[in-house]
Amino acid sequence: MKDNINPDHYAVGGIEAIDYFKAKSTKEEFRGYLRLTCMKYLTRLGHKDSELQELKKAKWFIDKLIGEYENEIKIINE
Repeated sequence: MKDNINPDHYAVGGIEAIDYFKAKSTKEEFRGYLRLTCMKYLTRLGHKDSELQELKKAKWFIDKLIGEYENEIKIINE
């Protein structure tokens, strides 16, 4: 089944592009990337892909951003 939200071509070279971005960014830079990418999908809602697909893409990035904050809290509480 084709994944329109996180397609296979994002992992060309043996690493997901988003994992590479995280490895090469500060915590703040990476969180900013996630936030701005989410905004990109919400801003173009109804102008490129289907609205549902754009919302799912935005949600994917929101979930990643939430995970970043949850992981930080988990580390602090350990």
